[in-house]
Amino acid sequence: MREFGELESAIMDVVWEAEHPLQVRDVRERLHYSRTVAYTTVMTVMDILHRKNVLQRNKNGRAWRYWPTESRTEHTARVMNEVLGTSGDPPGTLLHLVHMFSLEDRAWLHDVLHRELCQ
Repeated sequence: MREFGELESAIMDVVWEAEHPLQVRDVRERLHYSRTVAYTTVMTVMDILHRKNVLQRNKNGRAWRYWPTESRTEHTARVMNEVLGTSGDPPGTLLHLVHMFSLEDRAWLHDVLHRELCQ
């Protein structure tokens, strides 16, 4: 399941990496994409991302300033939870996912679960 298209993902990468809200021109300047993208295209896609509630914005003069509604890790966790909920067998799906982890990641997960469950 992909929530974002290719250009949306590239724009979100820029916004997530920023330390402060960005205007469209700032995003366009920092964008790493396979081809040159027009300012109006970036503006349209950022408006779409705002309507999807993944970007917030406020006016700064005549331009909008945008920032993410959630961090990249919060977003990824939310999407993973949504996908897990649609799997038909969340425990089985989660078990398959854990089997894909490296030994180091399994040890990390064990430690995290132990801390969270034993508080």
